[in-house]
Amino acid sequence: MKIFHLQLKTGAKGKAVGHSDYIRREGRYRSREDLVDVGYGNLPSWAEGSVRAFWAAADAHERMNGAAYREFIIALPNELVGSRSRDLVHDLTCYLAGTKPYQFAVHAPEASLEGGINLHLHLMISDRMPDGIDRPASQMFRRYNPDRPEAGGRRKDACGRTNVQVSESVIESRYMVAKIINEHLERNGIAERVDHRTLKEQGIERRAERHLGAFRIRGMSGDERLAYVTARQAMRGRGEL
Repeated sequence: MKIFHLQLKTGAKGKAVGHSDYIRREGRYRSREDLVDVGYGNLPSWAEGSVRAFWAAADAHERMNGAAYREFIIALPNELVGSRSRDLVHDLTCYLAGTKPYQFAVHAPEASLEGGINLHLHLMISDRMPDGIDRPASQMFRRYNPDRPEAGGRRKDACGRTNVQVSESVIESRYMVAKIINEHLERNGIAERVDHRTLKEQGIERRAERHLGAFRIRGMSGDERLAYVTARQAMRGRGEL
C-alpha cells in the first residue's frame, strides 16, 4: 500500500507572491534544483498571462484578513514520471481547481532520511470563481454583491458554507484525489494503491506517523536518524507502510 498524503493550507493576504516564488523556485529559491514541472491556468485577462501579476493583485486587493489562496500539497507516485506524471497532475488540477485561477509546481527533492525521491504537487488555487463578468484587478477581490454582481468582486467558492459543509468538502476531495491517483496507477500497470482513509478507518492499529520537516531532520543525531529509518523499514516489512 502506497502512502497517501494530502495537505490543505490557507494563504493569507500578502503571502501569495512569496509562496508563488517558492513553489516556482524563483527569486531567492532559484538555487533549489528539485523543480520538475510548473503551470497555471484560468487567469483573468488583466493578468496578461502572468501568474505572478495575478497573485500580486490578490495580495494588494484581497480583503483584510482574507485568504489570498488555498493550497493542496499531494504526494505523487514516484513510478509515474514524464508524461505519465503530467497526465496525473492535469487530472488532479482539473478536479481541484475547476474553472478557478490556479498555479501548480511539481517538486522532486531527495528524501532526507531514506534516500529516493519525494515527488509531490503544490497546487495554489484562488477561491474567486469566474462568473462571466469582466472585472479589473482592483474590483475582482472585493466583497461579492449578490444584488448587483457587476458592482462587487467575484464570489468566493467557500462563501456561505458551514463548517460542516467545508469539512465534508475536504473529505470528498481526499476521496477523489485517491481515486484519481489509483486510476493512473492501474492505467500504468502498477499494482499498489493509495487509501485516503485514516488508519483507524482502515482497521490498522498503529499511531499515524508524524511528519518530519527538513529543519527537524537536520537537528537529529546520527543515532536518531538510524533508529528512525530502521523502525520504518521494520514497519514496511510487516506491511504497515
